[in-house]
Amino acid sequence: MLLRLLLLLILFWMFARAFWSLIEGVVRGVTGPAPQSGGRSGHVPVSVKMAPCPKCGTYVVPGKAISMTTGAHVLHFCSDTCRAAYASR
Repeated sequence: MLLRLLLLLILFWMFARAFWSLIEGVVRGVTGPAPQSGGRSGHVPVSVKMAPCPKCGTYVVPGKAISMTTGAHVLHFCSDTCRAAYASR
């Protein structure tokens, strides 16, 4: 009898948690994401134009890529291997 009551309480608790998670998800979807901590509330991510690696064609973020200047152009590579292979040709 006691085991059955305990199992029913656990089952009720699981259903209540699932229902509450569903309600929180719906509310979050309607109102938008919560503001980030650290004073960045309302911060909108900025899109960055990605550049293709001239050797293999992989798209890279220019600010995080390995760069090489050739004349007036700046080339962005995905790895040191691609930059070395491009420079050796």
